[in-house]
Amino acid sequence: MTQTALTLVADIGGTNTRVALAEGTTLIPDTIERFRNAEYPGLETVLTRYLEGQGHPGCAGACVALAGPVRDGVGDMTNLDWTIDAATVARATGTDVVDVINDLQAQGHALDHIEEGCLTRIVPGPAPKGHASKLVIGIGTGFNCAPVHDTPAGRLVVPSEAGHANLPIRSVEELELCRDFETAHGFPAVEDVLSGRGLAHVATWMSARAGETREYSAAQVMEAVEAGNETARAALAFFVRIMGTVTGNLSLIHLPFGGVFLVGGVARAVSPWLIEMGFDDAMRDKGRFAGFMKNFSVTLVDDDYAALTGCARHMAQKLGARISVSG
Repeated sequence: MTQTALTLVADIGGTNTRVALAEGTTLIPDTIERFRNAEYPGLETVLTRYLEGQGHPGCAGACVALAGPVRDGVGDMTNLDWTIDAATVARATGTDVVDVINDLQAQGHALDHIEEGCLTRIVPGPAPKGHASKLVIGIGTGFNCAPVHDTPAGRLVVPSEAGHANLPIRSVEELELCRDFETAHGFPAVEDVLSGRGLAHVATWMSARAGETREYSAAQVMEAVEAGNETARAALAFFVRIMGTVTGNLSLIHLPFGGVFLVGGVARAVSPWLIEMGFDDAMRDKGRFAGFMKNFSVTLVDDDYAALTGCARHMAQKLGARISVSG
C-alpha cells in the first residue's frame, strides 16, 4: 500500500451525493460523478453503482463526508433519511480503511488546498502567522462550523453541531422572530435563520408583519431583492446581521487567527450583499472587544468540490499514518 494508491471520496448532501476517486491528495477530475439521493435507497447502492461505472478499481481507503452528526463512525443525515456507517462503506468499497466525517470537517481539511480563484476576501484582517487556527462556517441547507488546527501530528478538524444552538437575540425584532419560531418548531435555533429555509421563513414572517400574505422560497427572496422589493431587502438585511453576530460569536469561541472561511450555497448567494448590509459591523459589534475582532478575516470559498478535496487529503494523512505505524 502506498500514499499514491487510489482512494474513494464522497460528499453527501441533502439532495445530491458527489463521488470521486483520488490519487494520494489529488482528485482525479474525470472520475467525479453526482447522484440524486432520491433515486437511491441508501449510500451503499450509490457507491456500488459508482464503482461499477469506474470498472471496479481497487481502493486503498475510503472517506465519506456527510451533512449531519457523526459519532464512532456512524452518521445520521440531518436533512435525509439515511444512516451511514463505516461498515457499510467498507462493504461497498472493499477496503477496511474507512472514515465517516462531517461535511464541514471535510471542508476544513481542504483549506490551503483550494485554488486562489475560488477564494474571495469579504472582511480583511492581518496576515496569519505560522499554524494559526482557522474556522469553517457552512450556510446552505443547514448551518454548522468546524475549527481547523494544524498540529505536529497533522491537521485536526473538530466536528460540531453549531446550527442547533440557541439563536442569539439582540433586539425586540429578533425576540419576536424567535417567538414565531417557537410556535412553529418549539425551539429557535441558529439554523432556523441561517439556512435556505431560514431565509425563506424570515421573509415570509416579515411579509405577514407588513400585512402581506406572500410566502417565499430562498431563491424567491434573492430574486425579489434584486428587483428592489423592500420586504425581501429587509429580510436579507436581518439575515445578514444575524450571520455577522453568529460569525463573531464563533470567532470569539475558537479564535481563528488564520481566518474564517464561509462555504455553502446560501453563503455564496448572499455574499454580494454582506458588506452593504452590515455583516462586518455586526460581526465586530462586541463592546470592548470590537477592536479585537479585527484580528479575524472572512473569506468566501466558491468550490463545489472542496469537500471531496478535503476527504482526499484526510484519507492520505490517515493512510500515511497507518504506513508509518506499520513500518
